[in-house]
This record gives sequence, C-alpha cells and structure tokens, in this order.
Amino acid sequence: MDTEAPGAVLKRERARGVILELVESRSPGDPIPSERALCAELGISRPTLRAAVDELVAAGLLVREHGRGMFVAPAKITQEMVSEQHTMRLPPAAGTWSSRLLEFTTVPAGARVGRKLRMSPAAEIVYAARLRLVDGAPMAIEHLHFPAVLVPGLAAGDLESGHLYEHLRERHGVRVHEAVQAIEPTVVTKAEADLLDVPELSPALLFERLTTDTRERPVEYVHSLYRGDRYRLVSRLTLGPAAAIAAPSERDGHHPGIPPGEFAHRDAFTSSTVGDVQAD
Repeated sequence: MDTEAPGAVLKRERARGVILELVESRSPGDPIPSERALCAELGISRPTLRAAVDELVAAGLLVREHGRGMFVAPAKITQEMVSEQHTMRLPPAAGTWSSRLLEFTTVPAGARVGRKLRMSPAAEIVYAARLRLVDGAPMAIEHLHFPAVLVPGLAAGDLESGHLYEHLRERHGVRVHEAVQAIEPTVVTKAEADLLDVPELSPALLFERLTTDTRERPVEYVHSLYRGDRYRLVSRLTLGPAAAIAAPSERDGHHPGIPPGEFAHRDAFTSSTVGDVQAD
C-alpha cells in the first residue's frame, strides 16, 4: 500500500474486490485465473495484484499450489458470537482515536460492493481508505464504501475528524440502525505492515461490516484490518441455569472457545463483547 503512489490503495482494493468476486462465485477447490491473466484483465501491475492475492491467501480464502496455480480455499466454519435474540453492547475502546486519510475518491461500485450495498455495479460510491490511530500510534486500516447518492458533498475532512455516524445523521439525514460484522484472524502484508508499523506477516484481525439505516437501506460497507498485537476482543458470558432464565430460546450450538457438549442439560448462556486496545 504505497502511499507515495496516487491511487495505489484504490487499485489494490479494486483488485481485492474482483478476486473476492471470483472466489464467492466458485466452490472450494475451483481454480481462479492466473496472476498474469488477472493483471492483463484489470490493467494493473504484478506487485499490486500480488499484494491483494497475498492478503486473501493469508485470510484463508485462496490457496496457492506451486506449479498448479491458485484455488478457492476450503469453506470456513462460521459461529455466531451471540444469538439473534441478544444484543451486543460495544462501549468505546480505550485511548484517543484519530484518523489519517490515505485515499478519497468517487468510483463505480463494481459487482461485489454493489451487491453488498444493493445497488447497480455502475452506480457511484464514495470510497475512502484511512489509517486509524490511538494516542498517535497506528492501530487499523479501514476501507469504507458509501452509496454516493446518500452522502452528497461528503468531504475528505469529514472522515478525519469527528464522529462519522453523527456526521451522517446531522449532515446527510442518514440514521444508522443495525450492523452485521464478521471478525477473523489474518496476517499483514508488507504494505500494511509499513502503515501499521509492525513486521510483515504480523497477526491481525480482519473486520467486515455492513451497516443499514432505520429504513433498512445499506449505507456503509467497511472492511478493516486491526493490529493483533494491540487490539483484542473480550467476551463476557453468563453460564448455566441463570442464563437459561434470561435466554430460554437459545439455539443449540456452541460459543467460540467453549467446546460443544461442555454444558450439562443444554444450559444456555448470554454474551456481551467489547473491544480492548492493549497498551504498549
């Protein structure tokens, strides 16, 4: 992610989106086109494409096989942290948060982002990449996508200071209501490592979030990379019969970190999760 080259962040993001579209349209074990073919199709350099591919390999979505090419990785196991009947309260994480904008532009949504935001691939989105800092130290890289029609006049400075959702509500009449967020482990590429000030291949957490408003319209699609050495998630569980009273309709299953069958008599549990920034 060479911040010296204009458009480098966006080129890598678009390459990532195209490859993800290929992955999502295929089954585990299916091949995807070679790096040479993808470079020719997308009109980008081999290093830019390879950075996007490396990220998806590290995330467990692609598999490289020497001499054979690239293939869709085996499907992942997905486990909800809480059931649909329960809420997750997310207090602000520790420290003073600020942002430094890496890229800001208006571009066509493309197939994958357009599908997530329920809009035409040709419709325009506002795309921004920003570095998130805590007490001045880099903590995360965020890639944000907004339907341009919902945020007319959104400026680069709006994403560097203040509270984003407050700005959307007060300046654009967009009232966020609900978000579905997935979290999974990964490692950072060299470009990401340079921005986050960590060694290449350091552990990280990948967040993917789709936010809807009070009218159930998708208003924001974000994927973010958080430093694994400074950021962690903490879950608080209520176990046993007391939780069964509060959550009698909990579905069968298990919570991450608690093996299936750990509870006697199918006792239920409740859960809340918070983010916690680790001090140096």
